[in-house]
Amino acid sequence: MRSDSEKITRLLKTARGQLDGLLRMVEEDRYCVDISNQILATQAILRTVNTQILQDHINTCVREAMHTDDVDAKIGEIMAIIEKLAK
Repeated sequence: MRSDSEKITRLLKTARGQLDGLLRMVEEDRYCVDISNQILATQAILRTVNTQILQDHINTCVREAMHTDDVDAKIGEIMAIIEKLAK
């Protein structure tokens, strides 16, 4: 992975902390809207991480593959991810 691993790691640790907080909120029978807001915040972090990783992948791995015979495989990978994101 060629992304800024420190930034990605920090964001993922934040998301993990939010998930731990969500578990506590559910166990404590907290207000549903508060739980939902926390879920949305966690999803936002994960979307940010995924976007950064995919951008870096396109800017490095796919760009490099354009100069090899591997370009079709890399484009296929990206298309599969785009299909998953579109669902």
